[in-house]
Amino acid sequence: MKKQSLKTTFALLAIIAAVLACSFPSATEIPATDLPATELPSTEVVSVVDTATSSPPTEIPIQHQIIPVSLPEFRSSHAGDYDSSVTAKDKKSNGGDRFTFERFERPFNANTMDVYYPELDIVDTFVYQDTTWIYGTIKVVDRSAVSASPYRFAMQLDIEVDGKGDWLILALNPPSTDWTTNGVQVYFDTNSDVGDLTAMLTDAQSKSDGFETLVFDQGKGDDTDAAWIRVSPNDANTVEIAVKRALLGNPFLYLIDMWAGHGTLDPALFDYSDHFTHEQAGASDPELPIFYPIKSVYELDNSCRMAVGFQPTGSEPGLCQVLVPVVEPGSTPGCQLNDAVCAAMGPGYYFDAPSCSCFYLG
Repeated sequence: MKKQSLKTTFALLAIIAAVLACSFPSATEIPATDLPATELPSTEVVSVVDTATSSPPTEIPIQHQIIPVSLPEFRSSHAGDYDSSVTAKDKKSNGGDRFTFERFERPFNANTMDVYYPELDIVDTFVYQDTTWIYGTIKVVDRSAVSASPYRFAMQLDIEVDGKGDWLILALNPPSTDWTTNGVQVYFDTNSDVGDLTAMLTDAQSKSDGFETLVFDQGKGDDTDAAWIRVSPNDANTVEIAVKRALLGNPFLYLIDMWAGHGTLDPALFDYSDHFTHEQAGASDPELPIFYPIKSVYELDNSCRMAVGFQPTGSEPGLCQVLVPVVEPGSTPGCQLNDAVCAAMGPGYYFDAPSCSCFYLG
């Protein structure tokens, strides 16, 4: 009886212990706690732009390999031009303006001719060449007087010597004496219609589109070093243009002339005498009262054409007038000309020692 009572007691104690054990938390369990709700901060939605794909690609600088240095010691040709600064007050050129022969002396504004542009008035030009380059120099009355944009220089080459331009090197006024390709372009007359039917003479109803093919543009082209310009380190009023002979087909003989102009110096307008009538273009010489003053062709000047690599016959269109006296048999060897001899030939002639010639400037 006593054993049975003990068993019952132990059983009750075990049940009580089990119940108590269930009412305590276990050692590894974290009791749940009711936390107050926390409001998350608002977030601004920002659209991210992929600048790597939206920005234009960075242009790789042009790496030049061959740059002109100094002009050769000896010139290949030379042509002076009229200085209209002496007649500008009278609203006229100092000569040399003959529209029908593609000769312009028009460093003036249109219609009134009451504004003279000394930066356009060419007074002297030279040609030099070596095995790599053909150089042209253009001297104006006052390059620093520039007051309009664009302000351009150009060099036109006729490599077929037929009076019709084949190549045009066009360049903006250079900023310094350092050679640069900036602002320099080279055009080619692919369809050979510059000059149309009659070279340097007016052709009625011409359909010429001038120099229509741009082959070099400020360092861009098949040859990144094809053409350059700079201010002469010896004269601030002179610019020097250089073009690679290889680009032009390595010509050994050619005709060449120089140009200066503002916006009217346009590759598409060559020859000017084929794009305008004389009445439309006007004239800068009051002695041509039917056409005076200048009108649609204005703020423009060019030189006569110089022959390089050959002795001209005198019949080449646009050629500078040159007189070479005949040397009598038995005369003293060497050049028989000098300043006095050329001056005696008449007004407008001057002596050119390298070619032993008297050049006529009018």
